[in-house]
Amino acid sequence: MTVFTGLIYTMFITGISQLFFREKANGSIIQHVGSELIGQKFTSDKYFWSRPSATDYNPLPSGGSNLGMTSKALQNNALANTSNFRAKNELSESTIVPNEMIFSSASGLDPHISVQSANLQVKRIAKARNINESAIVQLIANLKENRQFLFLGEERINVLLLNLELDKIAKQ
Repeated sequence: MTVFTGLIYTMFITGISQLFFREKANGSIIQHVGSELIGQKFTSDKYFWSRPSATDYNPLPSGGSNLGMTSKALQNNALANTSNFRAKNELSESTIVPNEMIFSSASGLDPHISVQSANLQVKRIAKARNINESAIVQLIANLKENRQFLFLGEERINVLLLNLELDKIAKQ
């Protein structure tokens, strides 16, 4: 049983995954940058920002902050994240900041943001890169991922892939 489950089964599953799901099986690594499956830390005004991470985007101790709704620390973090996002993106006090830009994800490594969050960052990025806002809006539209199975979740944008494409259009 040890030989079967430890060797034969493992080699069989590895072979199947390499044959049919090579990119996923190897972690969707983008050479010299990171993985499109794990959130990355972007702080420059020239890039789209990922959602906050309780682990500072470290995949080893991945997890949420475990702060409850009555936690003063959670409330302070939410207020700080909201005001920072509004200030950096030159948004009015009445602009509703999407939740994923205020609170960290359960894993702390979510690689996606909503289309709304991306669109709220366009002005800052266009100004920092001195490029036309419409080019960035078009890039968001081109890279938008639909709901999974057409009904799960929301439309979303992979921040790493978006920033890589942003670098490409900025060089043109």
